[in-house]
Amino acid sequence: MLAQLSITKIRSKLSLYIPLIKSLQTSLLLLTGVAGYLSAHTTVNWLHFWQMLPSLFFAIAGSTILNMWWDQDIDVKMKRTHKRPTSAGQVTREEVLKLGIIVSVIGIGWALMVNWFYGVVVFAGLFFDVVVYSMWLKRRTCWSIVWGGISGAMPILAGRVLAVGQIDAIGILLACAVLFWIPTHTLTFSLKFADDYNSAGVPTFPSTYGEAATRFAIAFSSVVAALTMGWASVWIGVTAGVLRVIIVLSAGLFFLAVTTVFRPSDRVNFSLFKYASMYMLFAMLLIIP
Repeated sequence: MLAQLSITKIRSKLSLYIPLIKSLQTSLLLLTGVAGYLSAHTTVNWLHFWQMLPSLFFAIAGSTILNMWWDQDIDVKMKRTHKRPTSAGQVTREEVLKLGIIVSVIGIGWALMVNWFYGVVVFAGLFFDVVVYSMWLKRRTCWSIVWGGISGAMPILAGRVLAVGQIDAIGILLACAVLFWIPTHTLTFSLKFADDYNSAGVPTFPSTYGEAATRFAIAFSSVVAALTMGWASVWIGVTAGVLRVIIVLSAGLFFLAVTTVFRPSDRVNFSLFKYASMYMLFAMLLIIP
């Protein structure tokens, strides 16, 4: 009876903890790390590969949990986030902080044991995400998304570094593709939920520069993301068929981005938001040999 109650309690806690890692976002970032590693076209070190997966997962999940802990006060003010376990008071800030630290330490420690250079890049991603982006800049400037983008680019760079042992030109291009893709994703989000961010007092591109400038920034970042992904794909040596698919996907991203500038609407904005996620998902899958 006691064992059954204990299991029920554990399941109840897990149901509250799982949303803290933003599983879809974490999975996509983890996939970029896998793509970065396998893009090297070298003989796969399966010991490294299978240790990369959990170490990178824990590091990404840990940073997300710590962001949830730090942003609890502004999440309460936003309709989109006020039902999160942290905002709704279903978990305490103290336990979220402890969980975030434990998960982060496991991820970074594991990464450093696999390879010190890889571990440093993974740590850089967590540091930029939690300390620079969330704690320092998010509530001060809309340009915080640049540093958030850098943190989002670290998993694919970390995977590439683990495979080739250095930061090379392809790794930088892949990281730039993710870096410039992230504003396409986040800026469309800030347009859709502008009132939420204003209520929470978080500066965004729409509130700072207006919607027109934000849509131009989205279009610009989308074009650069598509160009760098195509350039990286050529250097990686993907087949002609795969390259054609990437070009078609990039053309779709470019079309929607330009449409948001010249024919802006909530429908186009939402379509671009959804397409951007699918674009990155398929682009990562396509560069894996």
